[in-house]
Amino acid sequence: MIKEACVESFLEAKKAVEKGASRIELCENLAVGGTTPSYGTIKQSINNLSVPVFIMIRPRGGDFCYSSPELDIMKEDIIQCKKLGVKGIVLGVLDKNKKIDYTILKSLVELSKPMEITFHKAIDEVISPELEISKLIDLDIQRVLSSGKEDTALKGSKLLNKMIELADNKLTVVVAGKVTNENIDEVSRIIKSSEFHGKKIV
Repeated sequence: MIKEACVESFLEAKKAVEKGASRIELCENLAVGGTTPSYGTIKQSINNLSVPVFIMIRPRGGDFCYSSPELDIMKEDIIQCKKLGVKGIVLGVLDKNKKIDYTILKSLVELSKPMEITFHKAIDEVISPELEISKLIDLDIQRVLSSGKEDTALKGSKLLNKMIELADNKLTVVVAGKVTNENIDEVSRIIKSSEFHGKKIV
């Protein structure tokens, strides 16, 4: 089982690894759902932590429909992550109708290689996330982070299990939504994933 700890500083990341986190999602500004951390924070984390570190690529809080300058910022952050040797990044792009913008997504995926990519919880704003799974697999995206369109993984368990079934081991559904070290045994029994995500997962 992979326990991905969502943190917003190097010290939090270090503490999470000491407690048993098997991967770090590194962000800033979790109060708005997470934004891209500073260059220095990224460098310190990947050079000094013993587990993979995935970096949030998101220029601001709010929606996931980005302007051209914001997309340029995301691209530059992706390039810097590649130069630093980052293992994986976490991103998501929607259009103004809350549909995945596959044209933009494809360009970001191409730019990101060979880093691993997680499509983040923007997926939960799409009407039917399960219908996007095959398209994301075709784009060579490795993971989708979701709480099944609910505020907790347990409430979203039916949709999450459907997404996992449709992914058919070609993509990993990372289960999110108030997953903690206290309820992870129950969550993992009900939702058949191998990867779980949370701020208090360890």
